[in-house]
Amino acid sequence: MTTEHREATEADITALVARFYALALEDDLLGPMFRATIPDLEGHLRIVENFWSTHLLGTARYAGSAYPQHVHLKVEPAHFDRWMAAFTRAVDETLPVAAADSAMRRARQMTSAFKAGMLPLPATRHRSAGAAG
Repeated sequence: MTTEHREATEADITALVARFYALALEDDLLGPMFRATIPDLEGHLRIVENFWSTHLLGTARYAGSAYPQHVHLKVEPAHFDRWMAAFTRAVDETLPVAAADSAMRRARQMTSAFKAGMLPLPATRHRSAGAAG
């Protein structure tokens, strides 16, 4: 992570998004899914930049929730692990410290919420009738 103690800029956010997508598209699990579901990559990058500008700079360029745009994806836990690994690397390479901390907090919150909504509940063992408990 950069050790710069300055505020993030729009250029930092553009660099973050570009680096994340470069890493994701190179990934053997994420890359095929991204290529299959993002028909207009340049347009998508602008939307993601708006999202992070809103959350890191308070610009209000993105309104609403990112979840509805992702809920249709067929994902497994490994997708989230790879997403977080690529995002963490991109954050470490592009953002100043305070912005990096904020971005990672937001990414962890989103990952947790997306997992809860997009992954099946784990199977639970049912106790047989009369089992001591």
